[in-house]
Amino acid sequence: MTAIQALRGTKDILPTEIGYWQHVEATARQVLGRAAFREIRTPIFEQTELFARGIGEATDVVGKEMYTFTDRGDRSLTLRPEGTAGAVRAFVEHKLFAAGGPQRLWYCGPMFRYERPQAGRQRQFHQIGAELLGSGDARADVEAIAVAVELLNHLGLKSLRMLLNSVGDRVDRATYRAQLVDYLTPYFADLDPDSQDRLSRNPLRILDSKVAKTQEICQEAPSILDALSPESAARFAKVQQALTDLGIAYQVDSRLVRGLDYYSHTAFEIQSDDLGAQATVCGGGRYDGLVSELGGPETPAVGWAIGMERLILLLQQLQPLTGDRVDFYVVSRGEQAEQQALKVAQVLRQGGFAVEMDLSASAFGKQFKRADRAGAAACVILGDAEAENSTVQLKWLASGHQEAIAQVDLAAKAEQFRQQITQQISQ
Repeated sequence: MTAIQALRGTKDILPTEIGYWQHVEATARQVLGRAAFREIRTPIFEQTELFARGIGEATDVVGKEMYTFTDRGDRSLTLRPEGTAGAVRAFVEHKLFAAGGPQRLWYCGPMFRYERPQAGRQRQFHQIGAELLGSGDARADVEAIAVAVELLNHLGLKSLRMLLNSVGDRVDRATYRAQLVDYLTPYFADLDPDSQDRLSRNPLRILDSKVAKTQEICQEAPSILDALSPESAARFAKVQQALTDLGIAYQVDSRLVRGLDYYSHTAFEIQSDDLGAQATVCGGGRYDGLVSELGGPETPAVGWAIGMERLILLLQQLQPLTGDRVDFYVVSRGEQAEQQALKVAQVLRQGGFAVEMDLSASAFGKQFKRADRAGAAACVILGDAEAENSTVQLKWLASGHQEAIAQVDLAAKAEQFRQQITQQISQ
């Protein structure tokens, strides 16, 4: 019978690499918590209309990449392709805006897009995202960016650069859209097919094309920064000055527009030189019209998302995975000893130790070899003699020191064991 394999574009996260994921999630929880962001968990599937209205029907995400299906109630549902729309839907539905003042939310979980799989890009992928809702102040943009930078710095990432732009407000974008269409129309035949389609639907997305000929044409395109109103330009200047004051380096890139329709004013990406074509680690910006578009009150907002898969690729290049530590490895032989081994393992686990118990009933020599491979600090040995006397032999594997301990004394010696394990690790 043919074995069933994971679908193309999905990937199992195995025990040998899960430590990277846990490290990123724990660091994010710590950094975001210090900045007063609170975690929110939204459903993996939503009404399709949420993403059509929130992301924009003219985007590639909605037009080409969503996993959409009809359920038994004849409702159109979609696996979430990104996290912001769901977080905003929850913000509106549960009236989180009624609390007064900005709401700082963050999330972590799987997203789904039907894309061509490659390194750092899967059809089921994972994001950590943060949303700051309720403040239109330029400082909110900078605070959101600073938190993302702090998270990446805490993870030890190197060779990062931040690209920054302003896409202005709706009036600015309408002005620029007309200028861009006027410039690109004479080149229509030379544009790639996707860009030809976007020229009438979403021309700003042409600036994000990865096709070399289209990129060459866009080199001389008008800059959106020249279409900004004095108010929008002044706002962008405030963002730049505040980033400079915080010592956060950036490059202004007037062609950075991001891929979703809901962005306004500040847009940014944090990229790595170590990722090849899929260089963006974190992306985000301001989206002042999204809350009202989804039925809520006029609410300014700014946010970002980090792609976990790309982040893990970078961490794997930077630092080896240490793996899960085993404090005690319990070996036993003989029916009575094997029964007592269960109780001994439970006592040690209740004391806060990581304990692996050998269940093979094989010779002691083979069990000791497995204890070495597990990287255990100490081996807890129970044979016929120990079972008869209700003791264990405790052998510290690094030093070879071995001592007999009464089973009833194991819990009381927990702190002593902890100190010995810490000392062994530091050596």
